[in-house]
Amino acid sequence: MQRQEFSGEKQVRGAGSGEKPRHSLSSKLLLLTILFVMIAEVLIFVPSVANTRLRWLEDRLRTAAAASIVIEGWENMDLPRPIQDDALMATGTKSIALKTGGMSRLIASSDMPAEVDQQYDLAETGPLTAIGDAFATLFSGEDRIIRVYGPVSGTDMVIDVVMEEAPLRRAMLIYGRNVLALSLIISFMTAGLVFVAINTMMIRPIRRMTASMEAFSREPDNPARIIQPSRSGDELGIAEKHLAGMQETLQQTLKEQQHLANLGLAVSKINHDMRNILASAQLISDRLTEVDDPVVKRFSPKLLRAIDRAVSYTRDVLDYGRAREADPNKRLVRLDMLVSDVRDLLIIDPEIAGDKAHDDSVAVEFVNDVENGFEIVADSEQLFRVVHNICRNALEALKASNSSDPSVIRRITVSASREGCNAIIDIDDTGPGMPAKALENLFKAFHGSARAGGTGLGLAISDELVRAHGGAIRLVDKPEPGTLFRITLPDQPVGGASHLSAAPGGAAGKADLSP
Repeated sequence: MQRQEFSGEKQVRGAGSGEKPRHSLSSKLLLLTILFVMIAEVLIFVPSVANTRLRWLEDRLRTAAAASIVIEGWENMDLPRPIQDDALMATGTKSIALKTGGMSRLIASSDMPAEVDQQYDLAETGPLTAIGDAFATLFSGEDRIIRVYGPVSGTDMVIDVVMEEAPLRRAMLIYGRNVLALSLIISFMTAGLVFVAINTMMIRPIRRMTASMEAFSREPDNPARIIQPSRSGDELGIAEKHLAGMQETLQQTLKEQQHLANLGLAVSKINHDMRNILASAQLISDRLTEVDDPVVKRFSPKLLRAIDRAVSYTRDVLDYGRAREADPNKRLVRLDMLVSDVRDLLIIDPEIAGDKAHDDSVAVEFVNDVENGFEIVADSEQLFRVVHNICRNALEALKASNSSDPSVIRRITVSASREGCNAIIDIDDTGPGMPAKALENLFKAFHGSARAGGTGLGLAISDELVRAHGGAIRLVDKPEPGTLFRITLPDQPVGGASHLSAAPGGAAGKADLSP
C-alpha cells in the first residue's frame, strides 16, 4: 500500500512539474495527418496506375493501327524488310497484325517468340481486372512477352500486337515514383497547414488550460491563478469558462473551509472559559431554589434547565466544529411542553394577555398551537435546538421590522399534526419573509442568513439535525406575508413506540416530559 501511494504521489508531482510531454498532441497530429494523406494517395494511386497502364497500351495500339492502315493499301504484297523494321521500331512491338472482316493479315514481324506469356483484350478489361493486371505488370513484367489486341476506333478492324512488357513496367515505375514524390509533397503541405490551423484553434487553448490547472494546483488560494476565459464561443471557449467557474468555486470553498478551521480554533478557546462561567452560574442558580419567592420558584427550574442546556452545548460545540452532530437519542417527547420551553427561553412572557411580549416598543405574539399531550419520537435536546433556532430567527425578523404601527401583527405560531407515519411541525410567522439572496443558500452555513450580521448557522444546524432524524425541513410557500418552515419527521403511529429504549426507571416508551 505504501508503494502504491508513493507511485501516485510521484505521478501527481510529475503532472504539475511543468515538464513537456514526450509525445505531444501536436507531433501526433502532424504524423497522423501525413499518414492519412499518404493512405489517401495510395487509394488514389491504385486505380490511377491501372489507368496509366491502359493508356500506355492504347497508345501503342493506336500507333500500330495508324501504321497498319497506311500499309494495308499494299494488298497481296510483302512489305520490304526496312519498312517492317521501321514500323516495329516506331510502335515498340515485335509483330503487328490487322484483322478485318474475319480475315487476319500480318503487317510486320521480327524475332517472334515461340509463345507469349500473357494476352490482354483491351475491349473486355474491367476496372478490377485492370488493377490486377497493373500489379501483375509491376511485380512480374520485367521479362514477359505479352500479346495485346483491341478495336481500332471508328472501324470494324482489330489491331493485334506482340511486345515486351519491360518498357511498360519502366513507364509504370516512373509514374509511381512521380506519384510518390507528389504525394509526399502534398502530405507535408497538408500536414503543415492542418497542424498550423489545429495548433492555433485547439492545441494552444488546451495547453493554456493545462498550464492554468497546473498553476492553480500549486497555488489554489491565489486569485491570479484563475484562468481568464477567452471570447471564443466554440467548445474550447465554453470549456475555459467552465474551468474558470470551477476554479472560482473551489477557491471560495477553500476560503470557507479555512474560515471554518479558524472558527473552530476560536470556538475551542472561547469554550474553555465559557464552561467555567456557566459552572459558576449553575452554582448560583442552585441557591435560587432556596429563595422563598413565588416568582423565583416559578422561573428557577426553567433557568436551571437553560443553564444545563448551555453547559451541554459547550461540551458538544467542539464536536460540531470538528466533525458532525451526535446521533440522535430518540425518545417519546411532549412537543407542547418543548415548544413552551422554547417560548420561555425567548423571553416571551406567557402571563401577558394574548401571549404577547413587549421588547421596548415591539410586541411579538407567540402562539403554541400544539395539541396538549402531543407526543413525538425524537431526541428532545436536538429537536429543542431546531425549534429554538427557527423561532429565534423569526423573532429577530419580527423585531427588526421597520414598521412602528401598533396595529401590525407580529406573531409566531407553532403547530403540529400527523400524516400517516410522519409528524409535521409548522413554524409560521408574520414577518417580512425571506429575501431572494437567502433563498438561494437557505441551509448553507455562512450564506443563508436573512439579516445583516447573521451567520446563517442556525438553519444549517437545524437542517443537519432534522436529516439526522431521517426527516426533512423546507420552506413552504404561502399566500400571506411571512415565513413558514415545515419540519417532517418519521414518527411511529399511535401505540407503535415499543421499539424505543426504556426510560430511566425501566418503563419502555415512557414520555420525556422535560425536554
